[in-house]
Amino acid sequence: MTSNVSTRSAATAQLPTRSILQEYYRITKPRVVALIMFTAIAGMFLAIPGLPDFATLIFATLGIGLASAAGAAVNHILDEDKDSQMMRTRNRPIPSGRIETRSALIFACLLTAVSMVILTVMVNLLTGLLTFASLIGYAVIYTVFLKHATPQNIVIGGAAGAMPPVLGWTAMTGELSSDAFLLFLIIFCWTPPHFWALALYRHKDYQNANIPMLPVTHGQKFTRLHILLYTVLLVAVSVMPFATGMFGWLYLAVTSLLGVIFIIYAIRLFKAYSDALSRRMFRYSIQYLAALFAVMLVDHYLALGITL
Repeated sequence: MTSNVSTRSAATAQLPTRSILQEYYRITKPRVVALIMFTAIAGMFLAIPGLPDFATLIFATLGIGLASAAGAAVNHILDEDKDSQMMRTRNRPIPSGRIETRSALIFACLLTAVSMVILTVMVNLLTGLLTFASLIGYAVIYTVFLKHATPQNIVIGGAAGAMPPVLGWTAMTGELSSDAFLLFLIIFCWTPPHFWALALYRHKDYQNANIPMLPVTHGQKFTRLHILLYTVLLVAVSVMPFATGMFGWLYLAVTSLLGVIFIIYAIRLFKAYSDALSRRMFRYSIQYLAALFAVMLVDHYLALGITL
């Protein structure tokens, strides 16, 4: 153990400062955090009839972003052993030895502390508490327990990942609402088909690491069926904001088109699987969510007669 730590310290010491900073940046999962931040910011704009207060927008964005980065770093720390067994993750900064576990933990704690101070002091207590709960839900409950306990891990754990637009909403209003819950529900239903598409073409990694992802425990065809079912559920749920009057006809038209494309991907994947198709569906799922929240913003401000 001591030898391993010494090797890591030596490896880190050999890296130039810029490279070390890049490695710390990598453990925050910047691409994942970018999507989280987009949905959180969308929640801030959608929460109010008009433009949000600029100072609150900045502090809320910074606080939620730092908390998301902290959760990602803790995920890297707790998944170190499993990451070292998977082709997709074995070159991450911690299992590769480019960042020491202790240093990463200190970094994650600092990010968490700063984010909580910003959110509770500069935004509001409710947003701070919900953000902290989401961080614990993802970084600890999902990573430590759910991920290794049940093939429904990503479904249950998806609740934490669906919180960003709710956090953005509470940052602006200081309260929860049914409209914020609909935004939560969309991401909650989006998570399983999104992640299972990845798990399908990476199932050998999960099998080698003994992680009970659905393709490992129930097989490929069972997973493809559940991707299709959850995709249909997602498309149905995505129409609900129109049904409640939250958004108008523009939203309905675009979300219907996006949903049809998503379902076509799911049907094709169910009928004739290939790794290439699964990768394309995974990439499309990210584009789908980004486009969905973008059209929410456009529809919201068009209805108010405000040009962004």
